[in-house]
Amino acid sequence: MKVDSIVFDLDGTLWNTCPACAVAWNNVLQRCGIPFREIHADDVSRVTGLPHEECIRLTFRDLPEHQILTLVTETMTEDSAVIEKLGGELYEGVDQGLKALNSKYRLFIVSNCQSGYIETFLKWSGLSAQFEDFECWGNTGHPKSENLRRVIERNGLQSPVMVGDTNGDQVAAQNCCVPFAFVSYGFQQCSDPDLRFDSFAELTSHFLSDL
Repeated sequence: MKVDSIVFDLDGTLWNTCPACAVAWNNVLQRCGIPFREIHADDVSRVTGLPHEECIRLTFRDLPEHQILTLVTETMTEDSAVIEKLGGELYEGVDQGLKALNSKYRLFIVSNCQSGYIETFLKWSGLSAQFEDFECWGNTGHPKSENLRRVIERNGLQSPVMVGDTNGDQVAAQNCCVPFAFVSYGFQQCSDPDLRFDSFAELTSHFLSDL
């Protein structure tokens, strides 16, 4: 498989921020006086990978619309604020793996996250130098397929591969006629990906080899 660039999903692929997001969502519930049970990391992980608004709507679906809209707006900024303080968990091998991959490939990020979230990741991780460009739902309001297409077109990518952990990532890759590499350590399962990796080290070794 000829590859000249790698486009990564973020949550479930490069890092996990579910515990920090749970703190952020509980902060917003308390600050806004919205009665709801305590949110846990598992609640966040169940919806991770969807656009932020869908995550909130699914998790708080029994609340009135005006409270859901408040949560959508407030958690967008609270997530980044809490993650900036508490950080996330980089998956094993991501730090060194990205630096090694960047010596051979152009690297990018496409995510369904809100505006400012990728910037928080890059600042917290210290990995901003490894990535040329990124796009997200929060910036464009468009689905991942369209955002992946935007990154491909504006950067003139000829033979990219998409790396992710959800069916949505796989669909985005397919819609853009891009090979899909599935990382099994993330949040979901995917059927019949073009490539499958059980660790980031395995992914790194594959793409740095002469295969």
